[in-house]
Amino acid sequence: MSNEWLWIVFALVNFSLLLLFYRMFGKTGLFVWIGMSTILANIQVLKTVELFGLTATLGNILYGTAYLATDILNEKYGKQEAKKAVWLGFSTLIMMTIIMQIALRFIPAADDIAQGSLENLFGIIIQIAAGSLAAYIVSQYFDVWIYDKIREWLPSDKFLWVRNNASTGISQLLDSAVFCSIAFWGMYDWSVWLEIFMTTYIIKFVVAILDTPFMYAAKYIHRQ
Repeated sequence: MSNEWLWIVFALVNFSLLLLFYRMFGKTGLFVWIGMSTILANIQVLKTVELFGLTATLGNILYGTAYLATDILNEKYGKQEAKKAVWLGFSTLIMMTIIMQIALRFIPAADDIAQGSLENLFGIIIQIAAGSLAAYIVSQYFDVWIYDKIREWLPSDKFLWVRNNASTGISQLLDSAVFCSIAFWGMYDWSVWLEIFMTTYIIKFVVAILDTPFMYAAKYIHRQ
């Protein structure tokens, strides 16, 4: 299976699992998913793949599911619950970073086989970690705010797709700008930086479009 087809299947699996969590555990499931997806997305982002002729990082799909989860919380339970979820994800990411940085400082046993791999995964450059944390809290908070504003302007259920896609699309643009500006500051010249920024955002925007039917499915689950 090519990367492109696998990526589409991977997206469908991730969004379906999010709905399963919501169906089984309700609001609590969404909170758990946001914490889990934030950690896994920051691990997956270390792997680069070729998609549709572009070099991209993994993690964008799981990161996109976190936006969908906050949009569902905003739609069904209100802005304050969505904000709480954003801070949960942010705090989870910080705790994971601190705990794993301390764990890496332990001197491994002579027959240890994991230290090198753990260093590759969690020995995050401070600049990259700072970019990820800043992008997450800024873009997710903005997503909650803009979703709530669009809902005030277009409250009808027939505009649910507008609220979902517009809030996530704009927020992902902000996320990409903040992350790339901090994480890659001084590493590349302008043309290379712009290419990284554009490809990152394009992939995230496609993910935002793919989550639309799952937003409607979540609304159906809530009614049930």
